Amino acid sequence: MKKTYILLLLAALCGCNYLDVVPDNIPTIENAFTLRSSAERFLFTCYSYMPANGHFNDNVAFNCADEIWHDDPPRDIQAQFHNIAKGQQNVSNPLGNFWGGTNRGKALFIGLRDCNTFIANIDKVQEMTEYERDRWKAEVKFLKAYYHFFLFRMYGPIPLMKENLPISASPEEVQVARMPVDSCVNYIVQLLDEAYASPNLPEMLAGSEGTEMGRITKPIVLALKAKVLVTAASPMFNGNTDYASLKDKTGKGAPLFNQTYSVEKWRRAMDACREAIEFCHSQGYALYHFPGMFGYVLNDTIQTELDFRVSLTTIVNNTEVIWANTNSTTADMQRWSMPLIAEGASTSGPKGILSPTIKMVEQFYSKNGVPIDEDRTWDYARRYTLRKAKPEERFYVAEDQETVQLHFDREPRFYASVSFDRGTWFGNWIGNYDVTKPLFYPKMRAGEISSRRGISNYSVTGYNIKKLVNIETSVAADGNFTSNLVNYPWPEFRLADLYLLYAEALNEVNGSSAEAMGWIDQVRARAGLKGVAESWTNFSNEPLKYQTKEGLREIIQHERSVELAFEGQRFWDLLRWKTAHIALNAPIKGWDITQKDAPSYYKERLLFNQRFTIRDYLWPIELNEMTINHNLVQNPGW
Repeated sequence: MKKTYILLLLAALCGCNYLDVVPDNIPTIENAFTLRSSAERFLFTCYSYMPANGHFNDNVAFNCADEIWHDDPPRDIQAQFHNIAKGQQNVSNPLGNFWGGTNRGKALFIGLRDCNTFIANIDKVQEMTEYERDRWKAEVKFLKAYYHFFLFRMYGPIPLMKENLPISASPEEVQVARMPVDSCVNYIVQLLDEAYASPNLPEMLAGSEGTEMGRITKPIVLALKAKVLVTAASPMFNGNTDYASLKDKTGKGAPLFNQTYSVEKWRRAMDACREAIEFCHSQGYALYHFPGMFGYVLNDTIQTELDFRVSLTTIVNNTEVIWANTNSTTADMQRWSMPLIAEGASTSGPKGILSPTIKMVEQFYSKNGVPIDEDRTWDYARRYTLRKAKPEERFYVAEDQETVQLHFDREPRFYASVSFDRGTWFGNWIGNYDVTKPLFYPKMRAGEISSRRGISNYSVTGYNIKKLVNIETSVAADGNFTSNLVNYPWPEFRLADLYLLYAEALNEVNGSSAEAMGWIDQVRARAGLKGVAESWTNFSNEPLKYQTKEGLREIIQHERSVELAFEGQRFWDLLRWKTAHIALNAPIKGWDITQKDAPSYYKERLLFNQRFTIRDYLWPIELNEMTINHNLVQNPGW
């Protein structure tokens, strides 16, 4: 049998020689697609390139923005993505290089090659049913779309890997070029439409979810299509004249970024969002509400917080998570999000390293559902002054304990998402599941149980991420997890995200409307807040803000920053909105965690002066790739 080699892709895309060959002891393509079992392993290889967003070291957006911070120099983490947030991206050896697969970037062009190989050969497998063959092919078409989209968000226009080049391709043929933005988007959508059209791609995983959780379904396909088209309609990719100089080198020098804004792109996105939501509803998806558990004693305050918090982390009967990525589970993410809670905890205990910034804490609304600097009843100027918690506030802050005004009278999502000194933490420790008994309150001032004890394993800002910790995860009495860490797959898509994308598209097409606000209001209601119109009318110093397209756009963007905080969404949103050079050019601050008393502890401490320039909107292509492939054009500024 003539040997057909596995490694076909050109060096222009993966940094290899033009024709890598498989050694004699490695199976050939014919071997890989002879048996169903080996073909299934190849299918899972295609899945394996999924970025591991459920691990703090590997979630690009989680680390590249302003949501969390680490000590300097970072300890106990791989700092490649965090160093991007610190302005250390470079062109000679790019951080998070997903083009070539270095510096914690997965080699997505090699992933695309494997997807093409699978699609081209799966029909050769004899011992498969037509149903299974068609389903697997649809899954891999989705993965092709996702990997193209992931690269597109980072690099902008990219080469499209529609099929693998033959082994006989000439050196000129492998000099592939970047394709225009609109061509990239249309091809990604074409792949998603083909995947969705498969009659054998499941609508739901149903009873097989235990063994197939994470596999692609029709709701996942439609959710990604909605996100792709909203991204394409956003200012970064819709008439962006900042990139007029980025032109094709192989043809007539046409701009790779379209230069004319089109509202039709928003209309297309709007239709895709509506289709995704309607289909998800037909399959039983809904915003999640915590049903309670045996042994839990709740009140309305904690119930509202858990409705939101558990929507992200629960595994069984979660009606909100559309795509739970089992390739990336969250055991370490939870450990690094929790503060230390016992003396002598070993390496199997909480770490407390993932540290929300003061800037992110201030993003959350007041209890009246508007930004704290807009709420005319909330004293924004005195937000850093100290205040003692009253007895009726004990489910937010420890009774009779001091903390800053910033931690009082905030919305439920703040208390569900962020842990702070003297703030209530329900669950996750033995005996901490009953509101009629004393609850746990992390104490984070110098020398206290949750404070810095050594050179690592502490919060550099004085905050931790409660939102990412599964409510069923429980730390033992000695401060270690032992077998009590309840892992969950990373939620790539959830329904609240789709609702807010739909509201955004509706607003861009039709302007401010009751329909657009209705989708935002559903998300807010689950969080215990009144609707947009009522909240802004009664409490904002800009009471008419929601009545204009521009005003509602700002409200929607703020709502996304709050609802999706610490989920790796904010960074991509800031890029597509073209507001990153505003939001990410501000100081990163935390509290003075070296101090023992409240007045000294609650002093702002500058951690870093963050800088984001126009060139940072797009990743650089590694210089070596530019040398190999003369048809590539570098992103501006690099």
